[in-house]
Amino acid sequence: MTGGGALVLGGGGVTGVAWEVGVLAGLAARGIDLTMADLVVGTSAGAVVAAQVTSGTPLALLYRAQLTPPAGDITARMGLRAKLTFVWAVMRSPDTVTACTRVVRMAVASPLVPGHYRRAVIAARLPSHAWPARRRLLITAVDVATGQFKAFHDRSGVDLIDAVSASCAVPGVWPPVRLNGRLWMDGGMRSAANADLASGCRRVVIIAPLTRGLAPMASVAEQADALRRAGARVEVIAPSRAARAAIGRDLLDPARAASAARAGHGQGVQEAARITQVWAPRALPSSA
Repeated sequence: MTGGGALVLGGGGVTGVAWEVGVLAGLAARGIDLTMADLVVGTSAGAVVAAQVTSGTPLALLYRAQLTPPAGDITARMGLRAKLTFVWAVMRSPDTVTACTRVVRMAVASPLVPGHYRRAVIAARLPSHAWPARRRLLITAVDVATGQFKAFHDRSGVDLIDAVSASCAVPGVWPPVRLNGRLWMDGGMRSAANADLASGCRRVVIIAPLTRGLAPMASVAEQADALRRAGARVEVIAPSRAARAAIGRDLLDPARAASAARAGHGQGVQEAARITQVWAPRALPSSA
């Protein structure tokens, strides 16, 4: 894709979904509707948000939904041992493909909820189960067997629910998803946001709950700088100090979703002046 604007939504768990929706709603309250981007890239938690905001559902409704976490959701935890194993597997790998294959070994040995339960949760979070017709949506995932990265889209021949489920399949937490005869896992295993997929776009806004990349994974800052060098105007929104406090340390805790969403909304309002310089250089509206 050449030209146009791109919205990149990164991974960050249940609270990341809530915070991202809040940020987008806060920006919209100041007249900046990023959901109309020509290209929307979603990774892990960002895949859920990307599918939501390209569904045609008003941001105000999506934001209100985050203030009351849905009943019947499955609460997950990644224990300290799993976290340390994950960091060890990634840090000692020479490249992202090797890192992904090592992380898979950890995931296979972990007890997981049945895939159909997890799919039902993802389906309930998506207002539409069809790929958007008018905007380009990319959902990222990593091949469990090879560690290779892929961005699924409307012509990939896969169901949107399954693509989002695969992108959210955190190793050791949620089960991998079978697409086109292969198993796929969390797109965040390659990069927290995979912002390089916005290459060729003139304007890029990256909303990323997590910005640092464990070596050899590229950080959001590194990918943003590469886009700038290629000629794009790029801005990154990461959680402020207040937002980090609202999100808490457990990114998978649904009890934190409402506070994360409210913090995101406030931050979106505050970030509007900066984002408008990239997205739509013009005077801001006088009130939220």
